[in-house]
Amino acid sequence: MTGKKIVWAMIAVAAAVVIVLLLRAHWLRSIPVHRSITIEGAVMQRDTDTKKELPIAGVAITASDGVKSATSQSEASGYFKLVLQKGVLSEKPVMVSFRHPSYEPLDLNVQAGRLETQDVLYIAAMVPVPAKTAAGPRHPEKVVSNIRVRYTTNSRTETNVGSAVKAFQVVNKGNVPCNHQSPCSPDGKWKASVESASLDAGADNTFDNVRASCIAGPCPFTRIDSSGFIHGGRNIRVSALNWSDTATFLMEAEVYHTAISSNVRELYPVIFGRTLNFTLPPTQEGVSLEAEMDRSPMVFPLGPNLNLSWATCAVRTGTDKEQTTVYRCELKPDYRF
Repeated sequence: MTGKKIVWAMIAVAAAVVIVLLLRAHWLRSIPVHRSITIEGAVMQRDTDTKKELPIAGVAITASDGVKSATSQSEASGYFKLVLQKGVLSEKPVMVSFRHPSYEPLDLNVQAGRLETQDVLYIAAMVPVPAKTAAGPRHPEKVVSNIRVRYTTNSRTETNVGSAVKAFQVVNKGNVPCNHQSPCSPDGKWKASVESASLDAGADNTFDNVRASCIAGPCPFTRIDSSGFIHGGRNIRVSALNWSDTATFLMEAEVYHTAISSNVRELYPVIFGRTLNFTLPPTQEGVSLEAEMDRSPMVFPLGPNLNLSWATCAVRTGTDKEQTTVYRCELKPDYRF
């Protein structure tokens, strides 16, 4: 290779290096001074039995890199999410702490890259604090058995209670020119007449399957307006246009009575260890637990505050489309299933 070619090759390499450095500098300048790091996951109770790894609500969560910090709290499902503003060129690790009075403290170390942090769903498994043993004589545990969940659901029912009929006439004289005096026939040629009839189904009743027809007279020269009854409802109305001799019309409909019916439902909850679990539809009302306490049958209404003498209950709404209500009750000391 000649000396001239070598010089040109060196110039080309140098130019390429300069272009790369300029592009990198421009890219770094385009990155904002701070960027958001999202840390999300779930908090649950640590247990060797996966069926007992229950979600923990109300856990105080703090994420910090020593400069910036963010705080949050776990939801009823255990879910948490924090957004931490972090320096873009900082490689300091993020420490995420989890604190709850009923569980031992837990810290997680989240590695944050210089320019990118890997997306990870973090699972924080917290260890319960051992229950303190009360001093003095220990009372024998009461046995809670044969537990059933009882609740009611309300549904709307419609019952066909009859039908309604109404006849009416549209009086008119045929073959009379309209002369642009409304109402006229659709083509504007003949003088016409319009009449209406209406029906009221009454309280808690609605009309359905409404029909309106011309039954007598020069029906080919009539037109019915169905906009007042096509969707049914408590009040319906029909209008008819007639541009010939007098015609007779008939409106018919079926009447449905609307009522609210309550149905009592029962189900058996699922028990894992000292925890009772069950789910109910969002339309449930009047939830109570029927159980035997030391073989004596008793009824325990939950009420809006979820009060039970023998268990501590929590409720949350599921993330499914049906919005299922999820109940969890944990036995208090001195009770067992």
